[in-house]
Amino acid sequence: MVADKLPATNLPFARPINFLEAIAAMANLAQLLASIKIPDLAGKAVLITGASTGIGAALARAFAAQEMKVGIHYNASREPAEALADEIRAAGGTVHLVHGDVSQEGETERVVEETARTFGHLDGLINNAGGMLGRKPTAEYTDEHYTKVMDLNARSVLAATRAAHPWLKKQGGFIINTTSIAARNGGGNGAVLYAASKGFVSTITRGHAKEFVPDRIRVNAVAPGVIATPFHDRYTNDEQMEIQRKSIPMGFVGTPEDCVGAYLFLASPTLSGYVTGQIVEVNGGQLMP
Repeated sequence: MVADKLPATNLPFARPINFLEAIAAMANLAQLLASIKIPDLAGKAVLITGASTGIGAALARAFAAQEMKVGIHYNASREPAEALADEIRAAGGTVHLVHGDVSQEGETERVVEETARTFGHLDGLINNAGGMLGRKPTAEYTDEHYTKVMDLNARSVLAATRAAHPWLKKQGGFIINTTSIAARNGGGNGAVLYAASKGFVSTITRGHAKEFVPDRIRVNAVAPGVIATPFHDRYTNDEQMEIQRKSIPMGFVGTPEDCVGAYLFLASPTLSGYVTGQIVEVNGGQLMP
């Protein structure tokens, strides 16, 4: 787990190095976020793709705490998704659990349509599903690998946005895409194609922001830096993670909960009604464009 690599410092924003203490810190931050109420989100419906673990799961909890109806999409991680849905329901929240492989043609559209019809409306879409699918040097890329990465990280965002658009424009709404620090810095070793796919996400965010203004749909993105999630458990070893940590001015690896505030801000028309086409960097100062 990457969470146990957080450093101990005397800075006011420091995170504990002990894994159990790190988990407790994340829980405390989640509780604090849940206590902050944003009235204009209550009663609205949002679909979050890739919401079974990591940033997506933290978002599902946070938006449910705002009394929103939350569509939780998952693909391979069924058990964590079901546990998350049960947790939110137990707290009085409204959720719809929907399965689908968004890298496959037609699946993304079905996921969006099912969620919107279940709730009767759709006010927000968070395109969070994605992955690296392994670190590979360019010499080892195949057409098949290229297609899989681009279908998962790029085509799925376009497909979900296209499917959600008719629902969102009925009353106006928001789209928040999850891009990455890799879209700006080119990614780490073996992540060039992943970085390029996230560059697509950043660009399409700006394009759709312009296109959807007449429909009262704001489109923005959040670009997380190094965040302690299953993503890095799969693709980043301890040595690589330590190198990344040392490059972060704030001195610690972020958590999914550290990203939540940016998404809540961008979802609220009161807080960000004049904000569209923006990429919000959440990276502890690792990248300062």
